[in-house]
Amino acid sequence: MRSKKYSYPAFFICLIYTLFSGFISDKPAYPALGIVSGLAQDSLAYASGFKMIGESVPKLLSPALTDKQFDAILKKIKAAKCKVISCNLFFPSGMKIAGPEVNEEKVLAYAETVLSRAGQAGVRFIVLGSSGVRSIPEGYDIIKAKSGFVGLCKKLARIAGEYKVTILLENLETTETNFITSLRSAAEIVRKVDHPNFRLNADIFHMMREGESPNEIVEAGKLIEFSEVAEKENRSLPGVMGDDFKPYLNALHKINYKGFIFIEGNIKNAATEMPLAFKYLSAQIAEVYLEKKTN
Repeated sequence: MRSKKYSYPAFFICLIYTLFSGFISDKPAYPALGIVSGLAQDSLAYASGFKMIGESVPKLLSPALTDKQFDAILKKIKAAKCKVISCNLFFPSGMKIAGPEVNEEKVLAYAETVLSRAGQAGVRFIVLGSSGVRSIPEGYDIIKAKSGFVGLCKKLARIAGEYKVTILLENLETTETNFITSLRSAAEIVRKVDHPNFRLNADIFHMMREGESPNEIVEAGKLIEFSEVAEKENRSLPGVMGDDFKPYLNALHKINYKGFIFIEGNIKNAATEMPLAFKYLSAQIAEVYLEKKTN
């Protein structure tokens, strides 16, 4: 493990960030830091410094869960130390959302239940990654694919708005899907959907894997309402390999982003890696946000 040792000034920066992050005020100085770790690791996440966690749709909100099971989940959410504000894995395997095999009626009925339950649970964001089900057939007309996807997302956004939930379109990478594999292409879809409950998740991990410039964050600007991060090589938590995220964080700072940054990565030793990730990324965020914006 190649982690970076912080000097006293960096620790001080981290302490400042800890004091000002999260929901301490309506106008936080920095982006609020969370982790996709699930309710099972709620106590460890909280002890590591996090106040917010992400879960998954199948575990919390799926229509496959009975009302009795969902009621039990609501009690767990209420009792959790961290606030559950996001869920990923929106659509299940086999439920196509792009391309020629989309069953729109089935997709919308499924989404209605998920988004309704999200509203009841206080889950503010549903991340739309769903790499397999958004892939399109080889040779399929990309213009037609985008048009159909935008049409579907407009309807999903309207449902999300009814339950005061925001759907976040995530930029993925070419090893996962062949459709919407850059922040720029994801931003194009969000602009066309043009709905306040359908916004952009700037996934820095995927940007780094695709070699995308941090400037794409600046170009996307106010479309961004969420951001996710992990280290480039193995999708490890920040601090494990010592990746420098500051160029991307500086781009977020340029657009005056003070939303949410969630760590979503592979965890091998949670007891060690989660507190390290909080301190390591907190220090980089605070270092960037303490500086004046650069052109």
